[in-house]
Amino acid sequence: MKAISKVFETEEVETHALKNIDLIIRSGDYVSISGPSGCGKSTLLSILGLLDLPTGGEYLIEGVNTSELSLDETAELRNSKIGFIFQSFNLIDELSVSDNVALPLQYSTQKFSMEEINKRVTRCLDMVEMSHRMSHKPNQLSGGQQQRVAIARALVTDPAILLVDEPTGNLDSSSGDKVMAIIDHLNQNGTTICMVTHDPRYADKAKTKLKLLDGTITQEEALRKAI
Repeated sequence: MKAISKVFETEEVETHALKNIDLIIRSGDYVSISGPSGCGKSTLLSILGLLDLPTGGEYLIEGVNTSELSLDETAELRNSKIGFIFQSFNLIDELSVSDNVALPLQYSTQKFSMEEINKRVTRCLDMVEMSHRMSHKPNQLSGGQQQRVAIARALVTDPAILLVDEPTGNLDSSSGDKVMAIIDHLNQNGTTICMVTHDPRYADKAKTKLKLLDGTITQEEALRKAI
């Protein structure tokens, strides 16, 4: 990201949600973004995830300038390169766990065989220790189990980066700690993670810690491992 800004306008008010944000996320990084409510965290994550467009600046993903893409090209890049984990699990109650995890593959422009879909779904559910609940429906699971299924769904396309928005917000502390342990393990095994969290315990787990205030990065701490 280079000089990213975001302005929301109404007839009476102009709100500068982000102001000249410069941000580099490298492969294998673990970045946390924290700050008070209304500081721009969710807006920044939405732009990182190509769910919203910046008002100004440049955003490149693996050398691709996202501002030059069509809507279809943007959707394809988002589906192939970015995985999302939300505070609300966003699972479909009518579908089984395995069908929920398979959804991103079924909507991908890349055509996957049923064999490949089943292989990826099983692998990702194994990673979050939920393969034994493959045929269950989401409403038969605890909150922590639903979030683990949501993590498996986010991983099934082998994304270049995992964007995580308050992953423990709807969980008790014990379930939240288990979900964070999975996220930590994913990063240790090479998954690139950018996470918004209000919990300083979880923010401190990141290698790079960003703090936002009034749409600007006010503090950045890098704890990069020595090469």
